[in-house]
Amino acid sequence: MNTMTTKLLAAILCAGTILPIASCGQWWKSDTRKDEKPAYKHAARKIRSHSIGLMRFEQFLTGSFSSYAQSQRDPEFYEIVLHMVPIWEDRDDGPWLYVEQAAASNASQPYRQRVYHLEQIDKNSYSSSVYSFENPERFAGAYMDEMPLAELTPEDLSIRVGCAIVVSWDEDQRAFVGSTNGRDCQSDLRGASYATSEVLLRKDRLVTWDRGYDANGEQVWGAVKGGYVFDRVSMP
Repeated sequence: MNTMTTKLLAAILCAGTILPIASCGQWWKSDTRKDEKPAYKHAARKIRSHSIGLMRFEQFLTGSFSSYAQSQRDPEFYEIVLHMVPIWEDRDDGPWLYVEQAAASNASQPYRQRVYHLEQIDKNSYSSSVYSFENPERFAGAYMDEMPLAELTPEDLSIRVGCAIVVSWDEDQRAFVGSTNGRDCQSDLRGASYATSEVLLRKDRLVTWDRGYDANGEQVWGAVKGGYVFDRVSMP
């Protein structure tokens, strides 16, 4: 097995369940320089009849992010690039986002590709449901397309039952704060029975803490000291 394959497998095994990955030990190192920021572009925004809160939730998620700064402060966290872009903008059932995540040292070969569907629950609460799709590798780099995933529809997706993130707007922190619900998100990764994810989302930063637990509630994977800190490197 060559070095690149080893790094990619390590990243896949280390991947979290909902948003970005959780720290799993120093399995690989990034050689990306600080000025090598992810590219980002997408089609012009369309006017839609979503609430102000839901549009803000979408806006805060949309863009390109990097954990470079955290990786420089703490070698237990890796340099990861994360891209989230709107798709299917003519739909009126809430925003849909294509999500692509990769090690900065191997940015052209993402280890995680998902679709998020954002919806409003009540006046101050919102959800992000998580979907996968077949043969995701053929869409690698699609975040740079004018119309990402245009050839797919929601019928082509498989929902990850119980793994939705529910957040509320915290005015004091000027952030969306939330998590998965209890043990609802099942996971068999590295001996886990279920997974959890905690999220804090600001305009300029996304912090996620993903962890896996066995049937006895003992943590078996994921960061121990805290979540990944992704700083925004581009705006929608």
